[in-house]
Amino acid sequence: MQLYNKLSAKERAAMIEEAGEDRLTLSFYAYAKIGNPQLFRNHLFVAWDQMDVLGRIYVAHEGINAQLSVPAKRFAEFKEFIDNIYFLKDVRLNIAIEHDLKSFLKLKVKVRKKIVADGLNDDTFDVTNKGVHVDAKKFNELLDDPNTVLVDMRNHYESEIGHFQGAITPDVDTFRDSLPIIEEDLKDHKEDKNLVMYCTGGIRCEKASAYYKHRGFKNVYQLEGGIIEYARQVDNLKLDNKFIGKNFVFDHRRSERISEDVISHCHQCGKPCDTHVNCANEACHLLFIQCEECAKAMDNCCSADCKEIAALPYEEQKALRKGKGNSNKIFKKGRSEVLKYKQ
Repeated sequence: MQLYNKLSAKERAAMIEEAGEDRLTLSFYAYAKIGNPQLFRNHLFVAWDQMDVLGRIYVAHEGINAQLSVPAKRFAEFKEFIDNIYFLKDVRLNIAIEHDLKSFLKLKVKVRKKIVADGLNDDTFDVTNKGVHVDAKKFNELLDDPNTVLVDMRNHYESEIGHFQGAITPDVDTFRDSLPIIEEDLKDHKEDKNLVMYCTGGIRCEKASAYYKHRGFKNVYQLEGGIIEYARQVDNLKLDNKFIGKNFVFDHRRSERISEDVISHCHQCGKPCDTHVNCANEACHLLFIQCEECAKAMDNCCSADCKEIAALPYEEQKALRKGKGNSNKIFKKGRSEVLKYKQ
């Protein structure tokens, strides 16, 4: 029984190209009590590996958080499989707006302590007492209400390239960082304002809404399905689109364009740009925004030092990285001091 990947990302990419078949990029999550996450993890891997499903999936005692690439011709089989899992039957699937055959190149199913790193002690509050879920139409109506405070529950590098008009966008690196900051900023409006939250697909708001209700906020709402589902409903129902820019996604595509607005800038030259890249120096791998001109001039690197290293033969680069692990710049997401126009 195969429980882990045997093909490299490069080998998988070649197979996908050769097959030339359509794939669907999608995501879903569900909070549920899973007694044996490791056993459940193995069950998922065996089944999905046979279906040629790829992606990044986290399983914990509290549930599942999945981002996947599914062969279009096997979608019905995939849907039937998850519907046969009692807490996943008819779970909302957030289908990507823009599909890419190579959004994921491996199947990674990992057991974690939590499906989202929120830093909360779930035993101290009722995680099921969540905020009101609203669709795109109701969400737009709430945004038009002067009594509403709209909060982006994502990180700074996500909101930098796209967000809802008028949203508070916390300058944070992680979701757990945002929770106390938002509460402190809005502490005087726990009873007299509508606290409306959104994130990529809804999972971060699911826990945050329960937490804020526990902390005394009276009118808590969350965007059902997040930005992904909002964009779909806006298009299908011909609603007014209040999201500007791109929606950051955690796969090889890195983003989906929701509107034509470009609201961010190249971190190296400052010109309008909203294309995220990773530094070509594998020892750095910094995520930052880079325009085509800078990419060409810098050989897809974030700095002159990284450009010099990336130009070395592969074995020399490997020798330089030996025993060091990844630089902590990978976690700074555009905050490195080498970037002149960082946020």
